[in-house]
Amino acid sequence: MARLLHAAGANLALHYRRDEAGAKALAGSLNAGRPGSVRLYRVDLRDIPGLEAMVEQGVADFGRLDALINNASSFFPTPVGQIDEAAWDDLVGSNFKAPLFLSQAAAPHLQASRGAIVNITDVHGERPLKAYPLYSAAKGALLTLTRALALELGPEVRVNAVSPGPILWPDDGQLPPPERAAIIDHTLLKREGSPEDIARAVRFLLLDAPYMTGQVLNVDGGRTAYL
Repeated sequence: MARLLHAAGANLALHYRRDEAGAKALAGSLNAGRPGSVRLYRVDLRDIPGLEAMVEQGVADFGRLDALINNASSFFPTPVGQIDEAAWDDLVGSNFKAPLFLSQAAAPHLQASRGAIVNITDVHGERPLKAYPLYSAAKGALLTLTRALALELGPEVRVNAVSPGPILWPDDGQLPPPERAAIIDHTLLKREGSPEDIARAVRFLLLDAPYMTGQVLNVDGGRTAYL
């Protein structure tokens, strides 16, 4: 998403938490082509004052804010009986609380620029994934928030979402190969998607969809057609 939007001419305020080396490498490669076009901001998404400060610093650095993409997410199982407050803080914090407070902080600036918000949701926000009730509920809240913010912030600000299918798998063994194969087989296209598929959908919603708000684009190879 960062590379595609940067190529379209956007300046980027990029958030990261832990991967400082990766964030600096990405910013460095983009700034090499257009100096000063990318700045980095390190914040824990559960730190609400930090989120608000990040938005204000980004606006101060670039002079305006045209778009917000809520992409960061935690994903891990929480079977009933094993849900604790730490899991709540992590899953709800990254998937719902942070997008809410980031959107609230960004809203005045987006209203001034007649900008847009794109949230990254999940099919399991509507159709829960077994053993992942808390994650599914948090994504469901983000889906509802997408439509609620479209109502609250219109007509100045458009708010939409992209719901990915099988794109990138967790690298911690949560979904073993047989489960991955079953998910892919349930798509109509019978293959994985790519990060570029999601990036193109986000770019479309930000740059080429001026009459769309409160909508969710399922970029999932047709998985939701009969899930």
